[in-house]
Amino acid sequence: MRENKSLERSVERKAAALFAASAPFSALYRLEPLETVAAVKRGVPARFLMRIIRDMAMPKHYVVQTLGLAPSTAMRKMESDATLNLDESERVLGMGKLIGQVQTIVEESGDPAGFDAAKWVAEWIKTPQRALGGKRPDELLDTADGRQLVSDLIARQQSGAYS
Repeated sequence: MRENKSLERSVERKAAALFAASAPFSALYRLEPLETVAAVKRGVPARFLMRIIRDMAMPKHYVVQTLGLAPSTAMRKMESDATLNLDESERVLGMGKLIGQVQTIVEESGDPAGFDAAKWVAEWIKTPQRALGGKRPDELLDTADGRQLVSDLIARQQSGAYS
């Protein structure tokens, strides 16, 4: 019982920091699975979706559609700074984790100075990928399995096993 309360308090503190406007996306990618589950169940603030849209420099409707969110609901929640439901939270957090994955790869493998992971992801997801049967990654981001395929492809690109 105490462990559950402790985990909840830890997740609440971490969530507040993770969803702050200046928090690095790489921190999302580094979350432990139980922390991710707790954050999704707690609900992601709609302002985090707004941050993703802003940082990717993409139109709201494109990001909302790409993630398979109901447009009117997403817009209403962003305007009122509401909390996203479980499904919406999972999708939005998943996009944040993809950006964080790219950010982490560049931090670990290259020179992160001047690199903007969110903008790179925004452009890359619109490009057909042979490894995805010619599909664009943005066509797959509305499902958990699709996000996993995209994440796996990003990981393969880092290792050089791309194709």
